[in-house]
Amino acid sequence: MKIRDKVEKLRQLMKENQMDAYIIPSFDAHQSEYVAEHWKSRQWISGFTGSAGTVVITLEDAGLWTDGRYYIQAEKQLENSGIRLFRMVDPGVPSYTEWLEDVLKEGSTVGFDGSIFLIEMVKAMEKALKTKRIELKMEQDLIDELWEDRPEMPKSSIFVHDVKYAGKSRVEKLNEVRAELKSKGANYYILTSLDDIAWLLNIRGADVPNNPIAIANVIVAEHKCYLFIDSCKVPSEVKLELEAEGIELKVYHEILPFLQSLKSGDAIILDTNKTNISLYNAINNNTKKMECPNITTKLKAIKNEVEIENLRWCEKKDGVAMVKFIKWLKNFVDKEEITEISAEEILEDFRRQQDGFVEPSFDTIAGYKEHAAMMHYKANKETQYTLMNEGFFLIDSGGQYFDGTTDITRTIVLGNLTEEEKRDFTLVLKGIIALSSVKFLHGATGSNLDVLARQPIWQYGLDYKCGTGHGVGFFLNVHEGPQRINKIPDKIKLEKGMIITNEPGIYLEGKYGIRIENMMLVDEDEKTEFGQFMKFESITYCPIDLAGINKDMLTESEKQWLNNYHKEVYTKLAPYLDEEEKVWLREETREI
Repeated sequence: MKIRDKVEKLRQLMKENQMDAYIIPSFDAHQSEYVAEHWKSRQWISGFTGSAGTVVITLEDAGLWTDGRYYIQAEKQLENSGIRLFRMVDPGVPSYTEWLEDVLKEGSTVGFDGSIFLIEMVKAMEKALKTKRIELKMEQDLIDELWEDRPEMPKSSIFVHDVKYAGKSRVEKLNEVRAELKSKGANYYILTSLDDIAWLLNIRGADVPNNPIAIANVIVAEHKCYLFIDSCKVPSEVKLELEAEGIELKVYHEILPFLQSLKSGDAIILDTNKTNISLYNAINNNTKKMECPNITTKLKAIKNEVEIENLRWCEKKDGVAMVKFIKWLKNFVDKEEITEISAEEILEDFRRQQDGFVEPSFDTIAGYKEHAAMMHYKANKETQYTLMNEGFFLIDSGGQYFDGTTDITRTIVLGNLTEEEKRDFTLVLKGIIALSSVKFLHGATGSNLDVLARQPIWQYGLDYKCGTGHGVGFFLNVHEGPQRINKIPDKIKLEKGMIITNEPGIYLEGKYGIRIENMMLVDEDEKTEFGQFMKFESITYCPIDLAGINKDMLTESEKQWLNNYHKEVYTKLAPYLDEEEKVWLREETREI
């Protein structure tokens, strides 16, 4: 069925159900960034495959709202669909709520599936649409009625993530949560975000590609913990281990009657930015609802010493895989046919050779020449390029290992470059150096520091339409909050033990894309009478391509940073390479 036909069938259903607009977000019932095939409703209705975006269909019009990472991709994928692109972070572009308020008549009805809409989003929508008395209908999943071959909900088995990797037992973590519950005067806590559940209970799954999580909900009580999950997904030995530590298993859909059964004397904590409106509406009206951020979010974000040491080793393994890949690519690019997809597959093969590797941490972005200008480009057989010994090849990839999650981007020089290309590569390098080497006072947020990575790029009238960095989970989601480095103001302080990426870039549509990305550990520096100072430690170990650099644009301190970084890369990785690989790496990490 063509996209236009799907949209028209949806409009017919909307008329039958007295709806004037219908909203289809990217989320699942747990507000995940990456979702199982069952929940890819927005992709099914629009053809847009990016991880972020919302489609709104009215009886006369249709739009997709997405951010700067996906503008180029969305333009191409929405062509001839009848769905317009709204560049949501550009000045003057209305949000979809503002757009609905403008185009709908007074007394109209907006529909959506409440099980995939956040409480906070619904509250904001109600407030924005109140002046026109627009009603919200959130009980029907109209896409489910249209999507005839919709995949079932995933049913992969869960497994235990050993405490030798996790650093804390689930009992310790539950005790931390219960202490917070008690301090807030509540006796229940609902947890629906899948990475938080996996972290809290030291379990992992395979329900979402590249994310080792399982579809489930959790309610923590004073003396018990309830895990709502399909029983077929829990092996007997895992069930016994969980039950022995006070965790009672219930069927996934039993959470609704459980919430309805809460009493008037109960108080339940929930995060309105993580919990869907259907669960909120199911809670007994007489039960006290206490709204606050997920207790587990900050606990999970600050890695313990065991996790950090595991991650350091994990990054070495990942660096070895990257070095083997880049050496192979540079040696064979002019000797055999290498495509974007075959290069991606070879890199995954090198990662699979590393101990503890499970799967990629996200779909690899392997873009040659102008393909790399699409920040989240995904190569396909019909449009992929064959690599040649010229220009840039950008590869953004990562691995899920039992001992950590990695995320790295390298822009690889395959041959001759123009002066403009070398200039822009060097500007991106200057950006990553500026942020990597900053010393900052405790209390600073990512938004306070974002300008450091952009400043060298801004000097040439350039910018990148995305954030500079994001948190990373531990054998969990590659994008993890609450910390981030972004122009958008935030109040999340960068704390010792947090992991965050540093990935400035330059993307010129129709020409090329450049990004360099390292993961960094937040650590303490000196403490003076002015307070505790902080610093970043780069924990990604892989050479930055010297062939892309215009040395005349670097200051002496920038050269020193690069030389020190490359010395560390060689020292960390050389013991795990053969002699030929060592010789190659020594040349790639030579001083400039």
